[in-house]
Amino acid sequence: MPVFKAPLRDMRFILDEVFQASDIWSRLPALADVDRDTVDAILEEAAKFNENVVFPINRSGDEEGAQFNNGVVTTPAGFKEAFAQYGEGGWIGLGADPRWGGQGMPKMVTVMTEEILFAANPSFALYPLLGIGAALAMSQHASTELNERYLPKIYSGEWAGTMCLTEPHCGTDLGIMKTRAVPQADGSFQITGTKIFITGGEHDLTSNIVHLVLAKLPDAPAGSKGISLFVVPKFLVNEDGSLGARNAVSAGNIEHKMGIKGSATCVMNFDGATGWLVGEVNKGLAAMFVMMNYERLSMGLQGIGASEVAYQNAAAYAKDRIQGRSAQGPQQPEKAADSILVHADVRRMLLKVRAHNEAGRCFAMYVSKYLDLSKYSENDAERVAANDIVALMTPVAKAFLTDRAFDACVEAQQVFGGHGYVREWGMEQLVRDTRIAQIYEGANGIQALDLVARKLAANGGRFIETYLAEVRALIAEAAGNPALAGFAQATAAAADAIADATAWILSVVRERPNELSGSSVDFLHAFGLLCYAHMWLLMARAAAAGDTPFHADKLAVARFFFGRTLPELHSRVAAVKAGSDDIMALDAASF
Repeated sequence: MPVFKAPLRDMRFILDEVFQASDIWSRLPALADVDRDTVDAILEEAAKFNENVVFPINRSGDEEGAQFNNGVVTTPAGFKEAFAQYGEGGWIGLGADPRWGGQGMPKMVTVMTEEILFAANPSFALYPLLGIGAALAMSQHASTELNERYLPKIYSGEWAGTMCLTEPHCGTDLGIMKTRAVPQADGSFQITGTKIFITGGEHDLTSNIVHLVLAKLPDAPAGSKGISLFVVPKFLVNEDGSLGARNAVSAGNIEHKMGIKGSATCVMNFDGATGWLVGEVNKGLAAMFVMMNYERLSMGLQGIGASEVAYQNAAAYAKDRIQGRSAQGPQQPEKAADSILVHADVRRMLLKVRAHNEAGRCFAMYVSKYLDLSKYSENDAERVAANDIVALMTPVAKAFLTDRAFDACVEAQQVFGGHGYVREWGMEQLVRDTRIAQIYEGANGIQALDLVARKLAANGGRFIETYLAEVRALIAEAAGNPALAGFAQATAAAADAIADATAWILSVVRERPNELSGSSVDFLHAFGLLCYAHMWLLMARAAAAGDTPFHADKLAVARFFFGRTLPELHSRVAAVKAGSDDIMALDAASF
């Protein structure tokens, strides 16, 4: 049976020693009262709840799956009780605005609790997190009246939320959606259309489900500029806050999926359902992107959580499994064979997973720091600069973290040999569950195109230049420390390679527009590796100042990353600069 322990020691290292979070919070008036002891208590309780309540229903939830019967969706055994405890414990509103019943914790705290939740049970995690994302979009764009009606109930766990974008004929190209919103005399709208792939669109966890739905008014402009956003509850809400009549929205079916089987992925039919406008007419996509960007970082956390569980189980297996002898002679002569941990290739696989986990966790915290600064800083220049970093890093957090996490789960599965392919060891579920993270909330190829076309080319590389300046400032500081000089040198070479690739793309894109798409995935992975090098340099600086076995281990893993993983960056840059002519050369009829 698989096991899981929340990696609290590593989380505290990143929070306190790498980023000195308390110093950041103390200078932001809205966060000045965040108490470090309280944060520790939150982490301990998150670990306890997820290890003891949520993780034990992960495998059973996968085996049972969500069930659909005549429009009614039933979640796996234990989900409803766990969700109720999750809501009652205040976890859904942990980072939410206190005006609506939240606790106002910074993202640098909730990024850790989300990772723990995703590690414990990704299917279960999606139910509260979709509600958090929907509430976040509403809090920034909906009227006070709508927020007062819906947000406290979502944050308490009494109600849930969804986002309804994709339709049978359109996913990425939302401008061609067919769902319509017809204005009514009372200020409401009549919503008609079908949405697919709706996570948590119907279930038995809460008494109401609040759908955020993208639709077009009859006179809307063509394309994405004509999309509006509406809140459409499963049950209408009376003036006193009680539930009224059932709205004309229903689940037509649920998908039968490769993984995350405990999460109900629904086809949702809106048959003249009553909805209310969120934000401005024809500005719905911008409002929905508040939620989508939140979910994209969460998908990165899903990946980190899964690969952390994969590592813990693979490392434990490698210690216990005896097979063969060490190349240096028997290490456990009292046994029939040595543990497979004596074999360099097994260690290579484990260290590859661990290096990703620790860098990815640090990177998620790095993005969270800038999310907090963009939201809470009272310095206009700092807030704008933080927004730029968040914009640059969002596609990286979603795509690079999940691509690497899937690879990490496969590597960890491989450590088990044949047992990794057998259900009860848990590895095959991790592989299946993590695969979706590369696909939903914007497929990773689209994220890569967003990075190269919008975050690089559209502004002449300004975001990249700003980030490279930050990295080079750290390199200059670290270069004078003998313990860090080699890491700094490798990071400098990586930064130069990314600057070179950026300049190449900018120099050819006008005359060769296919280079944006042709180079995007390789550039994203090269850039992601630079981000990891940046994170490892930050972690190595903090570890070099410590004197415990934990700090020594951190430096050892850093050496593995810089020696065995970072060199891939340069091959990715070479692929970018190879151009897209060979990609486009084959005639379409030949495929």
